[in-house]
Amino acid sequence: MGGLAAALALAKSGHKNITIYENATNMGFVGAGIQLAPNMARILDNLGCWKQIADEAVQCANTSIREGSTDKELGYVDLGYVKEKYGYPHMVGHRASLAGGLLDGCKGESAIKFALGSNISDVKFGPKPSFKVTPTTGGETYNVECDILLGADGVKSNTRVAMLKELGLTGSAKDSGQAAYRIMLTRDQMKDDPELLKLIDSDTVTRWIGEKKHIIAYPIHNKTIYNISTAQPDINFAGAPDAQYTTKGSKSAMMQTYGDFCPMIHRMLDLVPEGEVVEWKLRVHDPLDTWVHGSTALVGDACHPTLPHMAQGAAQAIEDGAVLGVVLSPTRLSNGNPETINHALRLYEKVRKPRAEALVELAAESGRAMHLGAGKAKEERDKIFAALKSGSGKVPDKWADADVQSQVYGVDVVADAEKLCQEEGLVAKL
Repeated sequence: MGGLAAALALAKSGHKNITIYENATNMGFVGAGIQLAPNMARILDNLGCWKQIADEAVQCANTSIREGSTDKELGYVDLGYVKEKYGYPHMVGHRASLAGGLLDGCKGESAIKFALGSNISDVKFGPKPSFKVTPTTGGETYNVECDILLGADGVKSNTRVAMLKELGLTGSAKDSGQAAYRIMLTRDQMKDDPELLKLIDSDTVTRWIGEKKHIIAYPIHNKTIYNISTAQPDINFAGAPDAQYTTKGSKSAMMQTYGDFCPMIHRMLDLVPEGEVVEWKLRVHDPLDTWVHGSTALVGDACHPTLPHMAQGAAQAIEDGAVLGVVLSPTRLSNGNPETINHALRLYEKVRKPRAEALVELAAESGRAMHLGAGKAKEERDKIFAALKSGSGKVPDKWADADVQSQVYGVDVVADAEKLCQEEGLVAKL
């Protein structure tokens, strides 16, 4: 998401020679549901690809936070104010629709070329970054030199590892202790269960919470699919290699994990066909000392992987891309020298690093609050939920809290980047 957004933003700003190197041999997208927050929508609209994405999405009218074991509602938040306050509603959609919209935007720009099936290695940093490209389908390895290199290669980022090693730093991914099941049920699968049909016909984002785990679910794809994402301890990865991020899950293990949840949840999870259970390990890394080295910068999960509890992982990667489009505008890099490029990338880091890292911690904090077991902390949290039901107070699920939403949705990173460029003397020359 960050790589495509960066390429599109750079093309829109006037760059004429952009190449996206991608390991996959085709750009067919997979995945499950994704939340489309207003701060993401604003950027995608400015890049010209929001309408296509929104047309396939579902607008969220409200969110309900419920006790997993009983289905009792702990908190309810009407989300109708979001569009009025931030210009865009909170929507949910399919990850493939989001990525496909960005891809179509990139394909519409003659400045952007794709080098699919490319394995990148031996990255060299400095004024003129370079790297080796080995075609994954066979062929000769060749060298590439560029003016600017953006490493948008995910949480497993080889660019990050190589860059920090050269700087004498470390930044390896580490286990968060959590894993996720990602499930999509069709309307046809749910059609014989009135309670489940009510869920897919709603405009509600529902979160069922329990000790050390939760489920969040919502309808997508014009309400033909019910998307279910979970978070639970990653015990099924015990003994697995560090490099393993997914495992073929056991349906019985999944049912056992959520065995203390209510019967409706059991019926819902039981619809997942045997053999189609897949579990993802959620990995993170500590805040990096820097995202920038010479004319190279890191983007998205390569520098700020985020737990999904604030629904901001993709949004923050897209914010990265938008800010790069501002600071690296050709009119600002008119002399094209490496010092100016490095200055521009430092401004990108200055705008993005504090915000992205604050949201990484906020997501982790929200997860901790949702996963409390019996004890004083849970009692205090549930008192806050009770106050919310009576019409006052904060929402312990920070994603749904109005004050937190203001910090997330109410920030225009493009405007912030433009302002910082003016203050720092990186002024566009017409």
